[in-house]
Amino acid sequence: MEESQELALTQLRKSVEKLSSSTEGYEKPTLMRFLVARSMNPDKAAKMFVDWQKWRASMVPPNGIPDSEVKDELDFRKICLQGPTRSGHPMVLVLTSKHFPAKDQVIFKKFVVHVLDKTLASGIKGKEVGDEKLVAVIDLSNITYKNLDARGLITGFQFLQSYYPERLAKCYILHMPGFFLTVWRFVCRFLEKATQEKIVIVTDGEEERKFKEEVGLDALPEEYGGKAKLTLIQDALLPQTSAPQMFTTNNNNV
Repeated sequence: MEESQELALTQLRKSVEKLSSSTEGYEKPTLMRFLVARSMNPDKAAKMFVDWQKWRASMVPPNGIPDSEVKDELDFRKICLQGPTRSGHPMVLVLTSKHFPAKDQVIFKKFVVHVLDKTLASGIKGKEVGDEKLVAVIDLSNITYKNLDARGLITGFQFLQSYYPERLAKCYILHMPGFFLTVWRFVCRFLEKATQEKIVIVTDGEEERKFKEEVGLDALPEEYGGKAKLTLIQDALLPQTSAPQMFTTNNNNV
């Protein structure tokens, strides 16, 4: 690790302590994610880190959010967990035609956390390193106006930006209909530049070929030209060592 990064990490730890918290129990890759997300500014990264700790403590129980707590959302059968992709990341697939705006926003936010935690946990090999990433695929095929949910999309991306910094490797959006463009332009107002740069709207044959190549046929479901079977996230089994609670901490500051 470069000397400048080591210096930034030292400053980050001190800044976190000034905010009456601690980085004890967190490895360098985890802390680096917060620094990168805040352009290597230790003070801003420290604030983001402490805000994340407080958020996890209020939102997520020690053993993660169980299926039973988000059953109503899971019952729509709209999220699949695939992978690993060619880059080695787990892939979460959103079947938007099966999504409807949530009546209970608290439950929906817990559902987003459940999905992100389980997706990331599925990519852990043995022990969490701290810099695991995910690939997201949002399939907009066959959607109608009933499926439109700008608020839900914004919630998902804002959670990634605020509470899962540098966890998103790439996001592909497939089969975007013309009437969705207005919704997407509105959503983009809430996306940071770094997030927008990771999003690819697949619109033509060349982009589709590149999408398949980057994801890999072994991870891509048959319905999308790959070799894999669709696996609903509630049916995906995690290795015993990859429980979602690993995304909290081993101390009491989160």
